[in-house]
Amino acid sequence: MDPCYFDFFDAKALRLEYPLGAGFLTKFCQISRDQLWQEQNERFKKLLARAWRMPFYQRIWGRHGISPGDVRSLLDLAKLPCFGKAELSESLAFSPPFGDYLGIESYAEGTAPPFVMHTTSGTTGTPQPLFFGPKGRETQNLLLARAYLLQGLQAGDVVHSVYGHGLINGGHFVREAVLHWTRAVFLSAGTGVETRSARQVEIMRDFRATVLVGFADYLKKLAEVAREAGIEPGRDIPIRMICGHLGRESRQQMSEMWGNAAVFDWYGVGDTGTIASEGPDQDGLYLMEDAQFVEVLDVDTGAAVPDGQPGDLVVTTLYKDDLYPLIRFNTHDVTAIATGHSALGLNLRRMSGFLGRSDNMVKLRGINVFPQAIGPILSEVDGFTGEFICAVSRDAQHRDTMTVQIEVKNPGAQHAVHARELMRAKLGVEVEVELVAPGQLASLTGIEVRQKPIRLIDRRFSSS
Repeated sequence: MDPCYFDFFDAKALRLEYPLGAGFLTKFCQISRDQLWQEQNERFKKLLARAWRMPFYQRIWGRHGISPGDVRSLLDLAKLPCFGKAELSESLAFSPPFGDYLGIESYAEGTAPPFVMHTTSGTTGTPQPLFFGPKGRETQNLLLARAYLLQGLQAGDVVHSVYGHGLINGGHFVREAVLHWTRAVFLSAGTGVETRSARQVEIMRDFRATVLVGFADYLKKLAEVAREAGIEPGRDIPIRMICGHLGRESRQQMSEMWGNAAVFDWYGVGDTGTIASEGPDQDGLYLMEDAQFVEVLDVDTGAAVPDGQPGDLVVTTLYKDDLYPLIRFNTHDVTAIATGHSALGLNLRRMSGFLGRSDNMVKLRGINVFPQAIGPILSEVDGFTGEFICAVSRDAQHRDTMTVQIEVKNPGAQHAVHARELMRAKLGVEVEVELVAPGQLASLTGIEVRQKPIRLIDRRFSSS
């Protein structure tokens, strides 16, 4: 009988290797940093051996004059170059349709595992294929389940998910995480295109949803849709916990919109899976260091930055040693390593969360502005619906200017003045403001159809 997906991993072994629930807390309260490093290093060496068998790494490392033997452990990691979307796009052009980063050719004939294929959302360009072998896929799923359980997910919870499906990885792996590694009930509603917003809130009411998972922008919109339909979050929909992607969003505002539910943040990207998660202490996001080796590097120089300072998050995914190994993958997401000690007593580093993207950061008169930082600032504007978009252009004097379009319930000059003054005070730089009525930005942001709404339109290099 030919082997199938389930023959390529051992579920019990994975739970021992990457414990979750009470086992996770026990292990990381007891393990020392030295013991953790030894565990990371052993997994890295296995990962490195797989990578050296792949044309992708042979090519990008060879360009830097690196040979097998130059890197023997994590102590030598900085000798290797970082890579990102540009190198993956080059790989796809060089070896279509899957590129040479999949790694299937590194197996002897007839021994390769089956693979799962999804894509990124394409927020920063053309969607990129993502590949997972069975062991890597189930470890990724387990790590997200670990995050949800750490935040308080319980057996019998009804989880309503607004992550998208289709070819995009997000909705599928969230569903697999909950169904394969927890005992919660899962409602796979998807985006507003898959299940219209008005129907989503009815489903939550009818099936008594207790947990919401998804991106903050759309979750806030659903709370407004519910109230417009006479459905009161917290009363008619018994949400007690939200596990989302907050970034700089206001936790208090999100909680109040959903009947004072507990709100938790977690972070990961399609290529890597879950990297970090808040715990019940809500004091930074705990890095899943048994599975991910994380560096924070200066955006301009690539040098390591001190704890507490922001930089690009660079990840080596230690568990992806079957297909598509990731070694020094630059997410271009900006974060910082938190200082101080864990209130839970966990011997894990923590990160501050998602602060913005270095590849859509805009420099205005010497000030770095992240579009993702605009939303939380505007929450202080009366009538702000939560929807906005930034447009950057360059004038004849080669000076960059930003205009922020903002949806407010009752557009008026006083709101525009307040928003402009607020952003000047918080950002340290002047921006222009345009007020529009609710719903007018949906075609630009894609709030109903995208997992991650568009927040920046860059017209500086457009021919139009």
